[in-house]
Amino acid sequence: MDPAAESLERQWFAASSAANTLKAECDVLLGVLQITGDSWRSACAQLVQLEAIRDALEDRLAAMDALPSRACKTVAAYAVMSAA
Repeated sequence: MDPAAESLERQWFAASSAANTLKAECDVLLGVLQITGDSWRSACAQLVQLEAIRDALEDRLAAMDALPSRACKTVAAYAVMSAA
């Protein structure tokens, strides 16, 4: 084989090896992206659930804050009526 053909063959093997290495890296990165995407979707679903729980608890707290003021007025009115 002449030197030019040997050089071309070495370049082809080097390029093929580099392409195979890069393809393997791309495959790994694609797998990481898929795992990351799954984790992101799961975290977003959990976030929606936690926000719903938080909002429901906030509504209950607001309702509880409203109740004591009404209860105090009722107790105060009863005390006034009892004293009379």
